[in-house]
Amino acid sequence: MKKIKTVILCGGIGYRLKEETEFKPKPMIEIGGKPILWHIMKIYSHWGFNDFIIALGYKGNIIKDYFVNKKYYDGDFRLNTANNKIIHYRRSENEKFKITFVDTGLESLTGERLRRVQKYIDTDQFMLTYGDGLADINIKKLLSFHTAKRAVATFTGVYPTLKYGGASADREGYVKSFEKKAQIKQSINGGFMVFNKSIFKYLKPNTMIEDVFDPLISKKQVSLFEHPGFFHAMDTYNDVSDLNEMWSANPAWKIWA
Repeated sequence: MKKIKTVILCGGIGYRLKEETEFKPKPMIEIGGKPILWHIMKIYSHWGFNDFIIALGYKGNIIKDYFVNKKYYDGDFRLNTANNKIIHYRRSENEKFKITFVDTGLESLTGERLRRVQKYIDTDQFMLTYGDGLADINIKKLLSFHTAKRAVATFTGVYPTLKYGGASADREGYVKSFEKKAQIKQSINGGFMVFNKSIFKYLKPNTMIEDVFDPLISKKQVSLFEHPGFFHAMDTYNDVSDLNEMWSANPAWKIWA
């Protein structure tokens, strides 16, 4: 039985992090000295899913270069410039990623990027996520949930922390409580998704991936996997700082050994 593939959307420019993304794509912004893309792949790999399709776009060659030359970035080595012979002393990680790199266009929308990797998906199910979100999610439970629901699409509902806090008041208008880091009450799409390959019948050219949900919802073909645990997206500089601080103190998404 073939292992299902995980598509990671890595083609966007990331305008809100322009000082960083002027020189590299958003998934290559580092958390704890490693690109956030690497952290995402480690989450999937922990659950036994090591076969990835990276949908490239903006500065995609930087992502290719990182993984092609990862053994040089991660470990100590000795170079003899007389004959260009290289001896590797050690590697800090023992990964078994299988990665298909696909150029999906500089300005393609997310749904179009998925359409352009279709020919590399050879199983009835596949997973998809964005290149900027981290969670302590159980991928096996997500996949089992999707299979049990027999839906065409499943997305993970998460409850992110509000950036500006949240308050509740009594009937007289006096504040009862104020939380600096309150969570929203309604779940949002956290980006950890599972699709049946039949999704491509509904996915129109030059659209966002979320655009496919409406026609499927009317057919009861979209299921919601709730994840009340940790989730954090990297959208701003504060997010980058927060995630780096978490990595030093207590990285909740680090579920691997």
